[in-house]
Amino acid sequence: MEKEKLSSVNSGYTGVVMTLLFFALAICGIIFFNQSPVIIILSVVLMLVGVFTSIGLMVINPNESSVLVLFGEYKGTIKKNGFFWVNPFYIKKKISLRANNLNRDPIKVNDKLGNPIMIGCVLVWRVKDTYKAAFEVGDYTHFVDIQSESATRKLAGHYAYDNFDDEQKEITLRAGGEEVHLALERELSERLSMAGIEVMEARISYLAYASEIAGAMLRRQQATAVVAARTKIVEGAVSMVELALNALSKKQIINLDEDKKASMVSNLMVVLCSDKDTTPVVNTGTLHQ
Repeated sequence: MEKEKLSSVNSGYTGVVMTLLFFALAICGIIFFNQSPVIIILSVVLMLVGVFTSIGLMVINPNESSVLVLFGEYKGTIKKNGFFWVNPFYIKKKISLRANNLNRDPIKVNDKLGNPIMIGCVLVWRVKDTYKAAFEVGDYTHFVDIQSESATRKLAGHYAYDNFDDEQKEITLRAGGEEVHLALERELSERLSMAGIEVMEARISYLAYASEIAGAMLRRQQATAVVAARTKIVEGAVSMVELALNALSKKQIINLDEDKKASMVSNLMVVLCSDKDTTPVVNTGTLHQ
């Protein structure tokens, strides 16, 4: 398979001199030999040649390139910026080498668990191989757009949106961070390499549950958060009750039998674990009244 090759070209000022020379000869022939039909015809031919020669003049701006084709045969690529002159028969196709941004709108896909989600990505890319970009695909910009959508769909199918259980340690789209982004970059690089495209950066720009399950998933997340919070509260309350009982026993402030300990533990757990402020009841009698 043919690869990109750099083409050697002439200075554009050489082409300007040639063009002006042909025009000058044609004008001189018309002015000084206007009586001779042969000279007149020759002057017209020289003028047409000058016009044809000027077609070979071209300017390559920074971070631009031009692919040269002669009668269907690839002749090379110009990547140097400047003013050049090439064979007027060359077909010149300019290709930008600048970095491009692609910000895809969110699309609806299914994650690893089958949940419908909305996901979008942003891609920074540029042309690295002009031969592949010009001849391996029909329209490389459209190719980038379609393949980015396909890569995003594949990425979503390999990961779950989120973990709902602390015991789950799988990488998810929401919490995967850099690893998920690197997976997206690798997938895009493999897909776009055939078009000579270099992937400079790829990131997930939008991630959310689809509208039909967003409400249910939000309630599920809230329930998970409440359970996790309650678990921490209970653990802390048990530690505080244990600390209180040990302190009372160690300092011999009061001797509690098992029934009184159970009552004290019950009251402390209610106070510590309640989600509302408790109202204390002051006992002005004895402990048994």
